[in-house]
Amino acid sequence: MIQRIQLPLQTLCMIAAFIVWVLLSPLIAFIKEDIVLTAGQIAWITAIPVLLGSVLRIPVGYLANRYGARVMFFISFVVLLVPVFYVSHADSFLDLFIGNLFIGVAGATFSIGVTSVPKYYSKDRHGFVNGIYGVGNIGTAITAFSAPVLANHLGWSTTIQLSMILLAGFALLIFLFGDRHEKKVTTPLMKQIREVYKNQKLWFLSLFYFITFGSFVAFTVYLPNFLVDYFGLDKVDAGLRTAGYIALATFIRPLGGWLADRWNPYHILMVVFLGLTVSGVLLSFSPNIELYTIGALSIAACAGVGNGTVFKLVPLYFSKQAGVVNGLVSAMGGLGGFFPPLVLSTVYEITGHYAIGFMALSQFALASFVIVLWMFYQDKMYLASQVIESTVEGVLITDLKGKIVSVNPSFTKVTGYAPDEVIGKEPRIFSSGIQGKDFYEKMWKDIAETGQWTGEIWNKRKNGEIYQQLLTISSIRNEAGELKNYAGMFSDITQMKNKIG
Repeated sequence: MIQRIQLPLQTLCMIAAFIVWVLLSPLIAFIKEDIVLTAGQIAWITAIPVLLGSVLRIPVGYLANRYGARVMFFISFVVLLVPVFYVSHADSFLDLFIGNLFIGVAGATFSIGVTSVPKYYSKDRHGFVNGIYGVGNIGTAITAFSAPVLANHLGWSTTIQLSMILLAGFALLIFLFGDRHEKKVTTPLMKQIREVYKNQKLWFLSLFYFITFGSFVAFTVYLPNFLVDYFGLDKVDAGLRTAGYIALATFIRPLGGWLADRWNPYHILMVVFLGLTVSGVLLSFSPNIELYTIGALSIAACAGVGNGTVFKLVPLYFSKQAGVVNGLVSAMGGLGGFFPPLVLSTVYEITGHYAIGFMALSQFALASFVIVLWMFYQDKMYLASQVIESTVEGVLITDLKGKIVSVNPSFTKVTGYAPDEVIGKEPRIFSSGIQGKDFYEKMWKDIAETGQWTGEIWNKRKNGEIYQQLLTISSIRNEAGELKNYAGMFSDITQMKNKIG
């Protein structure tokens, strides 16, 4: 029973944490009525919890793997009570900055569930269940929608204090119903990091999440104040529009995981990054709220699908280091949400518009599309090479001049020749002398006419032993139909023939 409720329980915990994580963003328009703040200070206040929340995701992901989600969620909720109370009594920029910095702990909780939840499900469902857990992002939409409404009636300070009740309630909930017997991983942190940091896939996945989750977080923290200042919307309207953006990105996230479970995740990411490229260009040239809305919602949809897809790939490549890799990738995603608001604010102060900042998003997305395309074809090549390396039949590949360019381990096992002893030489070194010239002329005639030949042939091992092969020779052509190589696949049938004889 306890294990079955972990996915919904941890998803609810993430919702509660994310409600608190972005609490000040939709309230900043109310706060600046009481505390004098510059545009630059506002950008720092709204961005700073994203920074700490991102950096902490690495150790929190590791600790969640070591001690379990129950312990880590409980500690996080208790710790958060202090900065939330502090920031509710802020009367200066410094108070807001310090308090909201430590509220960033709430953002780090993402690494807890994304490390814990997959332990309860088979690998073919990891994309979907991580997508469901990712629905916890809806906490930011709840804040964007409800905080301005509550602040209108109760004031921003009381609104912040109400979140302390939420934190205390969920601390009790996870303490009572969290899984005390969750499977733990005790491998030291530095050992796990050393095992993965040289793997290029880790950094590519981090880049992808930097863009997809980063764009989600950046728009979440920046839109409320941006829509008020740039388009002149009232604070509640801006909050509702921001909530709509967050809701779309959040609820479409499980779709990304579901799609990645059923189709090649790289195909999904290609569509995602092409969509972000076009959306970034649209935002750069949006003269009115209607076009800006289309661009922002397109980014929400692409970011949501991309977020779900990336976390399908993580456990596929790093099942033994899931905690630390989830932490690293999700940390990069959080940092992706920290820098854009600061960049947009700086660009606006210098140029008077935001076009360059949105165009930068477009170019990063386009670069990621190229990387995804490369990774897709690299995976196909790796799979093909693994098939050749793992097959029990001997394989040799020659160029058009008949020079051997590649052999597999089974080739060495059958013939006795190491790769460096045959590469660059012609297959005639294996000739037994039993077959005559007419045999080989007919064989190559068949290959020229049909593209392949299969038959039995006598060849010689390195030690001089004559043995019988079942040999298939195939022509290898490129996508343009040009002949590039010949591939021979063979097996030793001497013993089988002797038994029959």
